[in-house]
Amino acid sequence: MQRITVLVLVLFSQTIFSSAKITETEKLVATCKVWGFLKYYHPEVAGGKTNWDNQLLEKLPKIEKAQTKEEFSLILENWIDELGPVKEIAPIPEPKGVKFFDKNFDLSWINSNKLFSKKLSKKLKFIEENRFQTTEEIGPGYNPLKNGDYFNLKFENKDSRILWMFMYWNLIEYRFPYKYVMDQKWDITLDKTLPLVLDVKNEDEFFEVIRKMSSKLDDSHVEFVIYSNKKYEGGGKFFPANCKIIEDKIVVTEILADSLAQADDIKVGDVITKINDKTVKELITEYRDLFCASNEPFYLKKVLREILVSASDNVKVEFLKEGKYTTKAMVWHNYHDSHRNEFKKGAKKKKEKFKLLDNNIGYVDMEILKSANVPSMIEALKSTKAIVFDLRNYPKGTYAEIAKFLNAEQKTFAIYTYPDFSYPGRFYWTKGSVCGSENKENYKGKVIVLLNEDSLSQSEWTAMCFQTAGNTTIIGSQTAGADGNVTELDFKGFHTRYSGIGVYYPDGRETQRIGIVPDIEVKPTIKGIQEGKDEVLDRALAFIETGK
Repeated sequence: MQRITVLVLVLFSQTIFSSAKITETEKLVATCKVWGFLKYYHPEVAGGKTNWDNQLLEKLPKIEKAQTKEEFSLILENWIDELGPVKEIAPIPEPKGVKFFDKNFDLSWINSNKLFSKKLSKKLKFIEENRFQTTEEIGPGYNPLKNGDYFNLKFENKDSRILWMFMYWNLIEYRFPYKYVMDQKWDITLDKTLPLVLDVKNEDEFFEVIRKMSSKLDDSHVEFVIYSNKKYEGGGKFFPANCKIIEDKIVVTEILADSLAQADDIKVGDVITKINDKTVKELITEYRDLFCASNEPFYLKKVLREILVSASDNVKVEFLKEGKYTTKAMVWHNYHDSHRNEFKKGAKKKKEKFKLLDNNIGYVDMEILKSANVPSMIEALKSTKAIVFDLRNYPKGTYAEIAKFLNAEQKTFAIYTYPDFSYPGRFYWTKGSVCGSENKENYKGKVIVLLNEDSLSQSEWTAMCFQTAGNTTIIGSQTAGADGNVTELDFKGFHTRYSGIGVYYPDGRETQRIGIVPDIEVKPTIKGIQEGKDEVLDRALAFIETGK
């Protein structure tokens, strides 16, 4: 009798468990993964033979009605069966001579998802083992959205929002090279974001939710541009100077419009502590989830752009000068009003592309040096004892010509990981990029490279190239930590992007989020800016003279 009672209890508990209701979020999270997996793995879908987006929209009502995991799994099983049989081709031979990168790769959910029946997991595993094989050569500039029309989605519609999020989440899941270095696991981002996507009331709320989602990529290349930003419908109003955040304070570094700055007595070195009664620290915290950055220095650079623009003309600004706090009621202006030319003129003050400093030291401003200028630069600076290449900016593709001057021989300076389109989620290593050439007359002096948070992507890549010269010293602070090409994504109402390939040193050292590590770390100080010093350049000149 006791055995019969135990058996009945076990069967009853199993029945209760199997028929337990599941939440909408649980169903959609699981559907997102299955839909994305089939999008990239199933021969009928990955080959572009079916309108996979429309099929999702057709299945969503059925998925919404499913009450138990058995009902849910059956819907997905039947969906897979409707696509037709998958030809068995396993085992798929591995390509010869290819080294794979698997840190982003994880399909363990196929067997671990609690909503999946054993039959569903088995079907998915079979598709993985007999997945779509492409013969198309796809490089880093491929179009990731070629099999779908995501530009015309109506985001006020819940199903359209779900479709877009499924597409984006899976695009990052299978194609983003740096998923493994995100602070928050991409699975958790899916769990947290889906309920928000379901609950938004209009497009503006949707844009904010997915903007916060994109910030979880922790990639300085990521931008999120809303074409019609209602906050600035009348045009943004700007503070008339460039600034930098130092010690939770905003410090003026460059005047952009002399007359506007003069009207409010704004000078280089002025320190701002509050804007509209909010401290700089509070503002930094307020925007934390809205801006994507690989590291803190680049986040501060991004958030500063937002802090120094206002929807209103009238802005209250608190300054700290000589230990005293004073508040000014300022009028900020639109760059496109009558002061437009003055702003443009102030922002583009004439600079020298290269010059000879005291003590036979060369200086090159990489932001404005063009390829046509390189021969003249080499002729003017080839006899110097050192050349300072200022890469605290974005260069103009001059690395190759300069590297031939700096290097005695050709060297590899970067290797890459590309998405493996025959096994989505996996990446593979490439041979990488070389610079320099056989040159016995190469530059023999010291090579100094200046870097900071303004050094992004091509700037970081160029610094990696210059490091191969062997006599190179990096001076400055942490760079943006986002190297390589950018994949652009254009949608109705907004635009975003992300780093499309992985970039590493030839020995496999990472650059994403880390940036180019300086040999000598130097950061500007408030005191130095107030005294008109370029402390990073000054430290470089001292190193050239002393070797320390």
